[in-house]
Amino acid sequence: MKRIELLNPPELVRRLNWRDRYETKVAQWLVPWDGEEAVDVGFIGVPLSKTSISVSAASMTPNALRELFPNVTTYSIDHDVDLQRLQARDLGDIRMHVTDLLRCHDNIEQGLRSVYEAMPHLFPVIAGGDHSITCPSVKAFKSKIGGKVGIVQLDSHMDVRNLEDGGPSNGTPIRGLIESGTVEGRHIAQIGLHGFANSKPYREYAVEKGITQFTARQVAREGVETLVERAIAAAGDGTDAIYATVDMDVLDQAFAPGVPAMVPAGMTSWQLLDAAYMLGLHPKVKALDVVCVDPLQDPRRATVRTALHVILTFLAGYAKRNETSSNMGER
Repeated sequence: MKRIELLNPPELVRRLNWRDRYETKVAQWLVPWDGEEAVDVGFIGVPLSKTSISVSAASMTPNALRELFPNVTTYSIDHDVDLQRLQARDLGDIRMHVTDLLRCHDNIEQGLRSVYEAMPHLFPVIAGGDHSITCPSVKAFKSKIGGKVGIVQLDSHMDVRNLEDGGPSNGTPIRGLIESGTVEGRHIAQIGLHGFANSKPYREYAVEKGITQFTARQVAREGVETLVERAIAAAGDGTDAIYATVDMDVLDQAFAPGVPAMVPAGMTSWQLLDAAYMLGLHPKVKALDVVCVDPLQDPRRATVRTALHVILTFLAGYAKRNETSSNMGER
């Protein structure tokens, strides 16, 4: 296997004992990368949650997702697309340090840079971990793109906490990206922000920096499709690529019991899946991360399962996008 710096092979691999010749499970499709074959889509785990403000075992999520690979198929009846048309592989996990959290963030950035250098055409699907991973991930992604990056964030929180009170955490990734000059505030759009989950000073900071913001109430009243279109327009205006980040606490607590910071009156599962599909379909969206699920607080892996469906539905959009591009090329 080709060695990529700071990337460990998948820790957990679930295999099937029984197979149906007419049905393909994700476990048969999203298999570990052999280090040689060309890959279109790479699943990359980032098992870090010690940087979470709330108590969280989100570091267990990459493996919790892998445990469910045998339970779901590659076919979306909603969009009539089979993901088998994509060459996807599980690239493993970014290596974490046991105690040094800043070193963990550096490992994420440098590890992903190594992946992108070895596989420049890879579409990354990154499984956290808490939301702190998005800051070093986007920094690496910007080096891959070599231009300006926009962000569409689905989240009940703004994640613009100051960096002095506690340092980088799951509440600071957007602040970190702005303050480091990695992304401009006007190129960031947030959907699903929730009342009593944010503060007025941070709202004022976001407005000052030009961040486009839509609340959970707006999602309920105006529809998620309209707001995703507006978010993509804002994040894509003057940028070379869009990075999509999904914090699973954007969902209503009824749909996401396994997030550390759950809220009432958030998105429904369908709203989130429709948003994921739209993002996957858009040609400017070139990376996805899904974060903030705690498998230890998740009855029957309900939230982990929804996170997996978010990833697969996003990839259904991505597969449709490629299909449309190929058909246009043939004409």
